[in-house]
Amino acid sequence: MKQTPIPDLDLALAASTFAALGSEQRLAVLRTLVRAGPEGLRIGELGERAGVTGSTLTHHMKILSQAGLVKQQKQGRSIICAAVAYDELRLLADFLLRECCADSDCPHEDHANG
Repeated sequence: MKQTPIPDLDLALAASTFAALGSEQRLAVLRTLVRAGPEGLRIGELGERAGVTGSTLTHHMKILSQAGLVKQQKQGRSIICAAVAYDELRLLADFLLRECCADSDCPHEDHANG
């Protein structure tokens, strides 16, 4: 069984980002924003679509924003929320699959090296 060391920075960054996604409501908010595309949604519409409103939505947006996954921008009287970290989300998936089957002869060997 071979062990490939994972750089601490990669582990720390991945753990931090996964922690930000560690809530069903935050995951629903991010998924709603990803579905909306780069134009994003007004915060009220985001809340309606994601089923999270008011101070709870504000709290979750703050955590997602601190993780660098979303942004909020004031446009006139509206606050527009958008997912911004599409590449980072791909990197998180790659982080999980990077070493798929590295220690075994599983049928998913094609994922083992990228």
